[in-house]
Amino acid sequence: MIRGRIHSIETFGSVDGPGVRFVIFLQGCAMRCKFCHNADTWKLQSDDLRSADELIDQALRYRPYWGDEGGITVSGGEPLLQIDFVTELFRKAKEKGIHTVIDTAGQPFTSEGEWFEKFRNLMQYTDLLLVDIKEMDPEKHRKLTGVRNENILSMIRYLNEIGKPVWIRQVLVPGWTDASEDLKKEREFLNGLSNVQKVEVLPYHTMGAYKWELLGIPYALEGVKSPTAQQVRAAENILGAGEHPQTSGEKSA
Repeated sequence: MIRGRIHSIETFGSVDGPGVRFVIFLQGCAMRCKFCHNADTWKLQSDDLRSADELIDQALRYRPYWGDEGGITVSGGEPLLQIDFVTELFRKAKEKGIHTVIDTAGQPFTSEGEWFEKFRNLMQYTDLLLVDIKEMDPEKHRKLTGVRNENILSMIRYLNEIGKPVWIRQVLVPGWTDASEDLKKEREFLNGLSNVQKVEVLPYHTMGAYKWELLGIPYALEGVKSPTAQQVRAAENILGAGEHPQTSGEKSA
């Protein structure tokens, strides 16, 4: 039996996919984003190990609150680091008719070998992905997160090829991810996709800074302020934020 390494559970999530969500935060992430508000999810180890059946049984207690759109979202950390567990969880969720969402930064993605075959299989049981685009420029992405982004953008292109619906999320960090030339490149990239249902601009905040302190890690963006409403609107205008109802139908994975 596969057991997932769990960080925490949110039973009434309202921002991690459509409707009311049962959100499972998995432990482990290989990225080191300077604005991360869940630095306590970075380490791969967890004392909380649970099976897919245990989590689905817990989630189903809240099903009456989901309405027509709600369901289960797996977030993190980085869910794709536990791809075997997420696949088993979503396969069993779909047997119960549960809507499934992955909130991912895409960093583990590769289009080759066994891992890619596992990803293709996982997509059979995944209804929607919430995908973070941290920064379009590969080198700026490396400085911001510790890794380059070519494989992440490849994942988004692949999801477009198979018609898998995505919501794109851009965290707006003043001085880091708000350069108009980079946002315009992102808009150009998104314009080439037909599977984007929504684009969201998420204002940077410091509510998770205390976790860095608890972990004994110097906070990387000390002194960086949240963007103003005007800065957020400007980014939204460039990216065409909001609903994108013209999304194409899903193709076979």
